Order: sequence, then C-alpha cells, then structure tokens
Amino acid sequence: MNNLSVVGQTITFFIYIFIQVFFAKHLELFGVAFCFMYVNYLLIMPIQTDRLVMLLTAFLLGLLVDMFYDTLGIHSFACVFIAYFRPFLISFLSKEDIFALSIKETGLVWFVRYAGILLFVHHFWLFFLQQFNFSMFLATLLKVSASTLFTLLVCLMVQYMFSSSVVSDVRK
Repeated sequence: MNNLSVVGQTITFFIYIFIQVFFAKHLELFGVAFCFMYVNYLLIMPIQTDRLVMLLTAFLLGLLVDMFYDTLGIHSFACVFIAYFRPFLISFLSKEDIFALSIKETGLVWFVRYAGILLFVHHFWLFFLQQFNFSMFLATLLKVSASTLFTLLVCLMVQYMFSSSVVSDVRK
C-alpha cells in the first residue's frame, strides 16, 4: 500500500465515523432496524491489509463510535470480532483470487453473502451485549435481523454510488 492509499483510507475512516455519528445514528425503522454503516469501512478494507493493522483499526473504529454512543466497548468488541473473523470468511467464500472487496470486483451475490454474514455477526454481538441477557431473545434476534438487512441495504447503496473510486483506490 502506498502513502496516497494510506491517506485515502484514513480520510475514508473519518468520513465513516462522521456519517455514523451525525447522520446514521438517527436512522431507525420502527424502533427495530438500526443503521450501523460505519461497519462498511471494515467490510471494504483492502484484502492485503496486515492482520494486526486490521484489528487495531477495528478497535479504534469501534472505540470512537462507543465514545459517541456512550456505550461501554460493545461496538469495539463487535468490530474486533468481525475483523478477526473476516479473513476466514473471505477464504471460505472465495474460490478464486479477488483483489478488492467491492460489488464491482466480486459480484453482487458474493458481496451480499460476505457482507450479510459479517453484518449479522456484528449486530448479533452488538445487540446481545447491549441486552446482556436472553430473556428477550426473540425480540433481540428481530433487532439483529432487521438491522442487518437495513445496514446491508445502506452498504449496497454506498457501494453502488462509490464503487469505481473504491476499486481504483485499492488496486494502486
């Protein structure tokens, strides 16, 4: 990764935090589906990113969101968990070499499977750690599923709006 790419990734990092904190935080559907589009940053990070850098980035991303949401590390935990799980999922889902994690590179079906699984895992940990008991298991599972679908739709829209710049930036 060259210096220009690192600067671009850093700017994108802060843009995702800004959008999450000031806009997406207020997006909710019927009190059940919540939008956590900042996770899209972790989904589209370059494949060749070092594992330690990926985990530290996920921790920092989650920690910053935790600070603005006034939560005690649940976003950090969920982000680090999916950052750790991501390489295993990519190798499991990929039968051929992929160079970038975008719809343009991988195709819609592959990206929806990849993003859907990681978003579900993220939201599962997020909402169950927030609830911290299984007394409302079905209601929490409904929140997880609805929020996964909502966030996935938002991430797909972002991918379609900015896919050409993301793919060209990653390949450099």
